[in-house]
Parts: sequence; C-alpha cells; structure tokens
Amino acid sequence: MFISFEGTEGVGKTTLIRKIYEYLVQQGQEVVLTREPGGTPMAEQIRSLLLSVNHDENMSNDTELLLMYAARAQHLQQVIVPALLVGKTVLCDRFTDASFAYQCAGRGLSREKLNVLNQNFVSHMPSVTFWLDAPIELGMSRARERGALDRFEQEKVAFFEKVRAGYQELFEQSPERMKRLDATQNPEQVFEQAVAYLK
Repeated sequence: MFISFEGTEGVGKTTLIRKIYEYLVQQGQEVVLTREPGGTPMAEQIRSLLLSVNHDENMSNDTELLLMYAARAQHLQQVIVPALLVGKTVLCDRFTDASFAYQCAGRGLSREKLNVLNQNFVSHMPSVTFWLDAPIELGMSRARERGALDRFEQEKVAFFEKVRAGYQELFEQSPERMKRLDATQNPEQVFEQAVAYLK
C-alpha cells in the first residue's frame, strides 16, 4: 500500500506519519517512511535548494515546479517503486497533491503543466491520501513554534489560503482516495481518525 500525507504548514503530518508507521509495524507490515521533496541523497539536495531562504536570486515558479519533479522522479525510481514491488507499505510525507496545491493553486501555474509532468514521470499514485486540514493561522502558529521558517513557511497567509483551497478542490475530486482529517484535534484524535479509515 502507498499512503501519502498532505496539508499546509504545521498541521501535524510528521507526528501522524510516525504514529501510523509504529502502528503498521506492530501489525507486522514492512514499512518505508519517506518524504517529498527528498527521500534519496540526491533528492534531499534538491530539497535543500527548494527550502533555502539564502538564494542570490528569486526562484521562478517554473523552476520550483521542475525541481519538485526532478526530486520526485529520483524518489520514485530509487525508493517508492522498489519498495512497492516487494510488497512493502510506503508512507510518504507529501506527493503529487502537494504540487497541485502549492504550485498550481498557490503559485498560479496551469494544471496542464502538472498533468504533463504527472503523465511522463509519475508511475504510481497513492492508494490513500490523508489530508490534514486546519485553519491557516493555527498551522502557522505551530510552524513558528518549531523555529526558523523555510522558504515556503515564510509565505503570506493569503498564499496558504490558496493552497488550502487547492487541497479542498482535490478532496472534492477524489473523495474515494483522499481522506480529510480534522487537524485541529490533538495528535491522538487525528491518529484515531486515520486508523479508522485504514481499518
């Protein structure tokens, strides 16, 4: 099974993924825990480029999108597909839905660009996607508590409202795959929501 976890900043994805990982391991499953952008040494280098706030030039929206997919192509070939082929469960912090929410809904890039990249470079899609949804201000206050903000976390609230709306659109289009979790609740309650879906 391939499960992805989505949401805006500070909604508790990392906490939920760890809990689900421990739960599935206890059930006797072999589980791979990974993230995007990243998941391989090369993809992690691309992640550093994407998240760094110390660039001498502004990163264009197209460059951002293409870097995301360069990392994703490497990640799929090196980690996700090999794991799925031997029957392991893959838990991934963000996947293609994030590209739609952030680069299309958030940045305003055309969905057509995304579709071309997905058709050519994405061989596997998650069977289940957990969307952790919470008001933007709540997530941002949690993100600030973690320390220094990365390039995405420094965006304005208006940007994240567009991203959240993008996730809502995806949720309405794919309700059978995408499960909305109320991320205003405490981590244990969010975990219980997710496990109820998995069962």
